[in-house]
Amino acid sequence: MQTRSPGAQISPKSALAYTDSFVARHIGPTVEEVQQMLSALGLSSLEDLIDQTVPAAIHLGRPLKLGEPLSEYEVLAQLQAIASQNQVFRSFIGMGYHNCITPPLIQRNILENPGWYTQYTPYQAEIAQGRLEALLNFQTLVGDLTGLEIANASLLDEGTAAAEAMTMSYGLAKNKAKAFFVSSLCHPQTIQILKTRAEPLGIRVLIGDHRTFTFHESVCGVLLQYPATDGAIYDYRAFIEAAHQAGALVTVAADLLSLTLLTPPGALGADIAVGNTQRFGVPMGYGGPHAAYFATKDAYKRQIPGRIVGVSKDIRGQPALRLALQTREQHIRRDKATSNICTAQVLLAVMASMYAVYHGPSGLKNIATRIHHLTTVLAEGLHHLGYQTGDAPFFDTLRVELGVRPLAEILEAAEAQRINLRIYDDGTLGITLDETTGATDLLDLFQIFAGEESLPFTLDTLSEGVDFAYGPALARTSSYLTHPVFNRYHSETELLRYLHRLQAKDLSLTTSMIPLGSCTMKLNATAEMVPVTWPEFGGIHPFAPVSQTRGYQTLFQQLEGWLAEITGFAGISLQPNAGSQGEYTGLLVIRRYHQNRSEGHRTVCLIPQSAHGTNPASAVMAGMRVVPVACDRQGNIDLTDLQTKAEQHSAELAALMVTYPSTHGVFETSIREVCAIVHAHGGQVYMDGANLNAQVGVCRPGDFGADVCHLNLHKTFCIPHGGGGPGMGPIGVASHLVPFLPSHPVVAVGGGVQAIGAVSAAPWGSASILPISWVYIALMGAEGLARATEVAILSANYIAHRLQPYYPVLYRGQSGLVAHECILDLRTLKATTGIEVEDVAKRLMDYGYHAPTISWPVAGTMMVEPTESESKAELDRFCDAMIAIRQEMAQIETGQLDRHDNPLKNAPHTAHSLITGDWVHPYTREQAAYPAPWTREHKFWPSVGRIDNVYGDRNLVCSCAGMEAYS
Repeated sequence: MQTRSPGAQISPKSALAYTDSFVARHIGPTVEEVQQMLSALGLSSLEDLIDQTVPAAIHLGRPLKLGEPLSEYEVLAQLQAIASQNQVFRSFIGMGYHNCITPPLIQRNILENPGWYTQYTPYQAEIAQGRLEALLNFQTLVGDLTGLEIANASLLDEGTAAAEAMTMSYGLAKNKAKAFFVSSLCHPQTIQILKTRAEPLGIRVLIGDHRTFTFHESVCGVLLQYPATDGAIYDYRAFIEAAHQAGALVTVAADLLSLTLLTPPGALGADIAVGNTQRFGVPMGYGGPHAAYFATKDAYKRQIPGRIVGVSKDIRGQPALRLALQTREQHIRRDKATSNICTAQVLLAVMASMYAVYHGPSGLKNIATRIHHLTTVLAEGLHHLGYQTGDAPFFDTLRVELGVRPLAEILEAAEAQRINLRIYDDGTLGITLDETTGATDLLDLFQIFAGEESLPFTLDTLSEGVDFAYGPALARTSSYLTHPVFNRYHSETELLRYLHRLQAKDLSLTTSMIPLGSCTMKLNATAEMVPVTWPEFGGIHPFAPVSQTRGYQTLFQQLEGWLAEITGFAGISLQPNAGSQGEYTGLLVIRRYHQNRSEGHRTVCLIPQSAHGTNPASAVMAGMRVVPVACDRQGNIDLTDLQTKAEQHSAELAALMVTYPSTHGVFETSIREVCAIVHAHGGQVYMDGANLNAQVGVCRPGDFGADVCHLNLHKTFCIPHGGGGPGMGPIGVASHLVPFLPSHPVVAVGGGVQAIGAVSAAPWGSASILPISWVYIALMGAEGLARATEVAILSANYIAHRLQPYYPVLYRGQSGLVAHECILDLRTLKATTGIEVEDVAKRLMDYGYHAPTISWPVAGTMMVEPTESESKAELDRFCDAMIAIRQEMAQIETGQLDRHDNPLKNAPHTAHSLITGDWVHPYTREQAAYPAPWTREHKFWPSVGRIDNVYGDRNLVCSCAGMEAYS
């Protein structure tokens, strides 16, 4: 039997370290409880468990080369030393990123609050009403300011939102044109992302000046920047009208804060508006995470990408919120999907929405007005100093033509003042002001351009006689944010209470275990989260000179090295800022590899029928044709079918997408053979990293045949889910694919001349949350990471063992064990009880639990993933709840409970339903509300009853509205 890495069996010495270290705080079961769980399974040690679970052929057989774990104090001290290498200059770079002020109330009570950042995606809406309300506020904010009828609950960043707009325009355009016009005055990172997205889809990106473009050829859509990247504001009405006459849809990428003063895109005639809400109280963070926005006309609500929060009603007719229309991950149309986005930036969208609630419409307008006034004064002063800034109106950005002083002298003076300016390709300079800009900043800027000479003016004299107003063609006249939520909570007391009322409506990891298969809802330790709000990480512009970001570069290099060692890959790209983006990026790298070998005709992607729905969607986005591969009765890839399909498409085979352990929660013993078959026919193996928490320290995808793998840092490496985002999806690649890793048009990253283009707006994606994973790995060390994997697998098998007599486990490995998750089969119960899997999910809320993943990958089942962070007591409580629910179903089978009026069909039970009106059900209030002993000690109350999703989709309301909208 192959040897395992150290720590599989716990010696007295390691037990002492295990008790005293962070590892013991991260891993829920104690040493004694681990032995109890092993004994229940008939196993003698963790080594025995892993040997029987993981195929011997892929065992790592050695400890990871990561060193010993450190204490929380030691890790934070080391990271502080790294962070201190970053230089936080005053940024006037702009390009869609701005300094801003995060209200302390929002920082402490949302960003730093585990009650907000440990929530899961709101698929179980009855226990997610607080976050859904905050997202509805976000959608209202975006819809009001853009002047469009419907907005989604956020996207990943402005560049990828623009790419989604392009593909949506391509799908909707009646002229069927395969060209898309992009104004050359859009942000350069956005232009690059559009090029990356367009190429595999066969869309030609035409870049030019909107003032001279004449629609001499058909285009499916256009993208305009408002204000432009150099600050100029244009009245786009005539151009938009011409685009519409040519059959094109128009997208405007707009600065949301500027729209408090400027005519909104909807009033200009735009069909779609995209942008970033970063300056609404979210730190720059060297590029993210930030909540992008996407708004469009009501006519296109069925095509809008991502998630939408909508208003429906619950079983009692009360207003209730839920994800409306397509919720992508649950109902994605696989290879027919127009987008692979199954995520959002929920935590950041909540922050942005609460920033708007905090300031209200007048407060936001005051901030924008002050910024514009300061920019106008800046322009006046520069004119007095002999510089030109152009004739077009502006909001917060000026493009400065030089001539009075050489560029090198100005940049040297700026560096001496610790100020960053934007440098355009033509040698002009850009200056963007923001919420944090004050009088001192203006004086410093003036002195930089004046040189040694004294300033010939004062700020007061510059302000005299200046017209700050916009002309009638540009000035906003429509109202916005009139809903009471944006006008009610302006005292700190009121807003604090509002935030906590919303938080109390949401079940998070602060309440109980969230046992979601494929989602790995593990501990997000406080020590991991603390560095996120350090100014050395949060206060840096993503396009600051690399010389000022030595700390970040050190962190990136170390994290990339650790992830490469953990996965067995030669290179890592940290740029993809979601798992879906990692999938897409990995396939683009494979595509470029084939093209570089003059085999661009390889476009077939083999995907098992059990695959995650984003897999086929990502393949299509990467220009590939999906061919499904069958699974056998055990849920494994059917090797015969794989061999047949590989041979059939041998000449055009590009890739196989495979999840490991499988989507069915099993270590397939044939994984090396699967990879070998694909390689034998010239293809590459892409591995979905959703289940990497079962591999770390035990086996490495790079060793057993994978060429690419995306890593969900928000699953395996402790970045919290944040209510449905942020996430990070970096990719690891084998050595032959390193030259093709993503590049960036502003900051040099990636594989070089052969690299694919940018896939995210920022060079290193959502950089400010990467310290979370760095801290986690440093705290755990090689032995701790391996033990976490072992205990995760143990916990899943313990649950499978306890629940097997009540709910059959659908798939098991050859030894009868599962991997880190198990699928419970509830399908036969429908016939005997009338109970659906959804009824069990809702009843679990009464017991204080979030349901496991339901009806995926098999309809009528539950997929349970406990993670290593949950104690044995919590695992037992969850099992007790599931067993008690099965006993309630047994009472239905024997006629003790009514088939239609029972605790499961009526779940969840709210406090309101128990105390209002007559109790007409044939079971007691006590049985409804307090079905288990622990619910008497601490009761989590769902705030609404079961929600009518069909009603919500038929009567779609996706913004804050008066009560008449709910009638």
